[in-house]
Amino acid sequence: MRDPYKILGVSKSASSDEIRRAYRRKAKELHPDLHPNDEAKANEFKAVSSAFEIIGDEAKRKQFDRGEIDAEGNPRGFAGAGGGFGGGHHSGAGGFQGDPFEDILSGMFGGGRRRPGPRKGADLRYRVEIAFEDAVLGAKRDMTMADGRTLTVAIPAGIETGKTLRLKSQGQRSAYGGPPGDALLEIVVRDSKVWTRDGADLRMAVGVPLQTMVLGGSVEVTTPAGSVTLKVPEGSNTGATLRLRGKGVQLPGKAGHLYARLEAVIENLKDEALRDWAKGMVR
Repeated sequence: MRDPYKILGVSKSASSDEIRRAYRRKAKELHPDLHPNDEAKANEFKAVSSAFEIIGDEAKRKQFDRGEIDAEGNPRGFAGAGGGFGGGHHSGAGGFQGDPFEDILSGMFGGGRRRPGPRKGADLRYRVEIAFEDAVLGAKRDMTMADGRTLTVAIPAGIETGKTLRLKSQGQRSAYGGPPGDALLEIVVRDSKVWTRDGADLRMAVGVPLQTMVLGGSVEVTTPAGSVTLKVPEGSNTGATLRLRGKGVQLPGKAGHLYARLEAVIENLKDEALRDWAKGMVR
């Protein structure tokens, strides 16, 4: 990851004024309005802007110098409370909102640019992992933001990897009197060792003692919401699938089901009665 000091071309001992002047100079040279359709220049502009976000802010600069955050503002070892809910963040693509060079560019282009009002702060993006069960049932979890604030985030039942939750006004503050940006949480649902998801339904394998498969009976089955009793019909075979109604993804008004695939389990392979039965089947 590139060093923000090197991106702006300043030393680590540079004053705040030196950093600001370096930023103004580079941003003026690289601004996308001066280089339309030049992707390389646009990427350089973004890098300069990101670097200034870190070392142009006194608090963030101290955090970076102490090694508490990286060059994109991601806290090192960042993790939220509540079952590993956490993630890293970076500035959103909100482009060039709050551009302090609009007055400079207005002069370049004959004063033709208008300011419709205070500009919104930049959005911040976080990549967060949630437990499989939270995606199935929905939950409220505490998340520690990059600035140290803790927010309680409502996770809707049914959310999937790749979906984004928007937290209004929880992004970067505007430097121009506008409203704050938003926090955008890109969700990653951790895999489960017990269940797999099939739309609104869940699927799992359930080991059942051979005796119960033959004679019928009950077994305990673990669902995301807790254990339930599953009745196994007499004469069941491996591969038979039983449905637990409403025990799948808890979508509002239309909860999915949990499908349990039965698998016969021989508890004691050295059982003499079982061995005698098997020998009798061979004859």
